[in-house]
Amino acid sequence: MDKKQKEVLESERFKSLVRRKWIVSYVLLALLFLVYYGYIFIIAGNKAALAVKIGEYTNVGLILGPLVIIISWGLTAFYVWWANNTYDKEVEELKKML
Repeated sequence: MDKKQKEVLESERFKSLVRRKWIVSYVLLALLFLVYYGYIFIIAGNKAALAVKIGEYTNVGLILGPLVIIISWGLTAFYVWWANNTYDKEVEELKKML
């Protein structure tokens, strides 16, 4: 590893970028676990709540199931947006320093 690479890797800018990436990743992971396992725990612990009717043919469980998947897509879309607009730009700027 040459001097310039070591300088970039030890810079506060690089460390801050790595820290932000892990924070965003862990927050999104926690939200995803909350949604998925929250749904599973509702199924396991309070089936009656999922059986509550909404309209004539639908119940809460039929709404929450697809909602879990839609939320996971939304979290993924947010990460892709964040990575493309923030993270990748910062990585490119750090690469130029090399």
